[in-house]
Amino acid sequence: MGSKTYYDSRQHRYKIRYLYDKEAEGKDVFKTVVDIGKSLPTKQPTQNAMSWGYASTNGPHTWAVNFPQAAGHSQSPINICCADSIFDSDLQSTPLTFNYNCEESFEAVNTGESFKVNIKNKSVLGGGPLSDEYRLEQFHLHWGNSDNHGSEHTIDGQTYAAELHLVHYNCTKYTSFSEAVDKPDGLAVLGIMIQAGSENEGFKDMVDTTRNVKTRGKTCQVLKSFDPAVLLPGNTKEFWTYKGSLTTPPCFESVQWIVFRDPVQYSSKQLQALRSLLNAEEGGDCIIDNYRPPMPIGSRKVRASFEVLINTKM
Repeated sequence: MGSKTYYDSRQHRYKIRYLYDKEAEGKDVFKTVVDIGKSLPTKQPTQNAMSWGYASTNGPHTWAVNFPQAAGHSQSPINICCADSIFDSDLQSTPLTFNYNCEESFEAVNTGESFKVNIKNKSVLGGGPLSDEYRLEQFHLHWGNSDNHGSEHTIDGQTYAAELHLVHYNCTKYTSFSEAVDKPDGLAVLGIMIQAGSENEGFKDMVDTTRNVKTRGKTCQVLKSFDPAVLLPGNTKEFWTYKGSLTTPPCFESVQWIVFRDPVQYSSKQLQALRSLLNAEEGGDCIIDNYRPPMPIGSRKVRASFEVLINTKM
């Protein structure tokens, strides 16, 4: 069955459902969204209708109406099935390289959908599946309303309390993030699973900053040095990688994903600090469950930098 898109006039909102198979009945998902969009009411959407978020009225199931790439075949996140991943010895022989530099200060932002930190100094990622150098632009997080879920990627169906994304752009070919963001080789994102446990010293200053960016649009310049490398897991040699997309609109399919095998720990108190952020300039609700569910993997293959031993004993 191909992709189905329809307008629910009873509830006055768009709903998108994605049902893929290899044949997809010969239909183009992007064309389907555009064609059906032409037949929908022509009234100009309000600013609120054009916005996106994680609520029932503007959540991931609605994104493809205003952002057609969200209905693509190479979307992220995905469920990573360990047994189906393919060991690639090249990933092992050319490990990831992190030429990260310390930030003299950092800017934290409440985007209304997440907590983000912008990076100014040149910190570069290379190696692994990357043939070019990728510069760190920012990092942000996704989390749930409790410690038992919140990650975007899942590993063999397992969810984690949160997920950290370190977003890099191809600085070999492009001069800026904005130039690279929609290019097929434009971005590389590190995905780090977060489980509830011990306090994370590397994230401590970020947590202290949340009280200064409580509401949507708030920014805070923190006059403390910060090394992005402290956010990485201890083991960066073992990871999965695949071609995918941004997990938020406009959902460009421009990302080489690198998802680390080993999670890191944040304390429940640190995770709660993220949940205390608000999604509006005044009032509003706490930012929770700001994650997109796994998307169909389709014909894509997930490569691994390590071999998975499968126990065949009966």
